Amino acid sequence: MAQTTPNHTQTVSGWAALDSSGKVVPYTFKRRENGVNDVTIEIMYCGICHTDLHFAKNDWGISMYPVVPGHEITGIITKVGSNVNKFRLGDRVGVGCLAASCLECDFCKSSHENYCDQIQLTYNGIFWDGSITYGGYSKFLVADHRYVVRIPENLPMDATAPLLCAGITVFSPFKDSNLVDTPGKRVGVVGLGGLGHVAVKFGKAFGHHVTVISTSPSKEKEARERLGADDFIVSTNAQELQAARRTLDFIVDTVSAKHSLGPVLELLKVNGTLAVVCAPDQPMELPAFPLIFGKRSVRGSMTGSTSETQEMLDVCGKHNITCDIELVKTDNINEAWDRLARNDVRYRFVIDIAGRSSNL
Repeated sequence: MAQTTPNHTQTVSGWAALDSSGKVVPYTFKRRENGVNDVTIEIMYCGICHTDLHFAKNDWGISMYPVVPGHEITGIITKVGSNVNKFRLGDRVGVGCLAASCLECDFCKSSHENYCDQIQLTYNGIFWDGSITYGGYSKFLVADHRYVVRIPENLPMDATAPLLCAGITVFSPFKDSNLVDTPGKRVGVVGLGGLGHVAVKFGKAFGHHVTVISTSPSKEKEARERLGADDFIVSTNAQELQAARRTLDFIVDTVSAKHSLGPVLELLKVNGTLAVVCAPDQPMELPAFPLIFGKRSVRGSMTGSTSETQEMLDVCGKHNITCDIELVKTDNINEAWDRLARNDVRYRFVIDIAGRSSNL
């Protein structure tokens, strides 16, 4: 493991967390030369994910400093390797959470490389050459083309950036439960944040009846009027929970705070499915009775593969789905992080890396 190798000759400016203080500072580092399987991407925008804060603060005990965060990257291709056929100079592209995988296991060969045992992340990972990966809080990125996706022409690159993490994270369980092309189901979304608001948009675009489940009564108007939710349940209101028992076919849980899954499970019909995409820092409670007496299933889901991410973007292009964002300048990343830690954002921050605020 090394920060760089002799092939890392390209100097790039970015922003890095140098320690667990939870702050980023300007940082200059080296990226590898564009290889035969690589594309070089001039970064236009990079979304801010809560994962960025976790790695910056070493909340999970696995951070390798300096950490250059960012796995919601959109930009323009400026170099193309000789083995790359599907991308050209000037293409609008994106890079999400994945930088490398083994390419040989059953998961990689079946386009489920996000579950490869040797998966390496876009930042704080170890690339094939042994170097530490640095993410999208930087001016450009060199990426293997097998982990790059094309952005539909009708989608703006700033509001598309968070789809590369938040979007695919909730799209994948929708697809796994056959909800993308099978309308008419009753879908619940727990939490109305960065992931939850996209899940509501997906649910409505795919023709489902969508219920938002939240601890915040103040979010009901926004859920219904801004996002088009059909129903709203305050999860601390026992009467509302009781009235909604056994009414939902599918629920996606996006809340990263510790909470019991019992009340959520009771909202599912018999044979209903709860998809957990959140990552609380403490174990969630999973009572047996709501699970057993409803023949319900609880399943986890982690982002998505490159091909699935491309499918998700194409669906977003078809339905004109993007994230609701607040654009921030590079000078204000730390302020945005502080606000994100207080959940003071509707619904995702996106960094204007290129400083152009363009209409790309």
